[in-house]
Amino acid sequence: MSETATLGVREAMPILASNEGVWEGVYRYYDAKTGKLIDEHQSRLICRLVHEDGKDRYHQTNFYYWDDGRTDVREFPAWYENGRVWWDNDLIKGWAAHMQPDDFNRSTCLNWTRKNEPGIYLYEMIQNNDERTKRARTWQWFRNGECYQRTLIDEVFVTKDWQSWTYDGPPRS
Repeated sequence: MSETATLGVREAMPILASNEGVWEGVYRYYDAKTGKLIDEHQSRLICRLVHEDGKDRYHQTNFYYWDDGRTDVREFPAWYENGRVWWDNDLIKGWAAHMQPDDFNRSTCLNWTRKNEPGIYLYEMIQNNDERTKRARTWQWFRNGECYQRTLIDEVFVTKDWQSWTYDGPPRS
């Protein structure tokens, strides 16, 4: 058994663990061929690490806010196993892992498929600053093997205390 398999998520994935808390930012979706902006909205992510039923679990709740008043909330429960966080829910199936090698311990890579959109998968790169107060995320969307869309996400860290978070309106910044 590998050393990673015996560690908990906080020890095996310290970059992910350092992201625990509340993040706010902006998602921008672009057409990969034209570079045209096709959607933009504000976000709040609540990222949590919990230990339940003898297992390490990750749970992320995403709140989205558009300027026209639309909102959306998505839940992403996951579990930790063998050095990765795994998702398998109604929307996505995939994983997150630390980038190896990353000599500066700033990067995480994710891969997932969209369950309701056959032939679509994406890779996400998350880069944190050294203070873990800002991060930039990039999604590369593929359909039938061709990149058709990119999402750029810029976020700032609000608080580590996700358990006390009660404000559910759009980000104030």
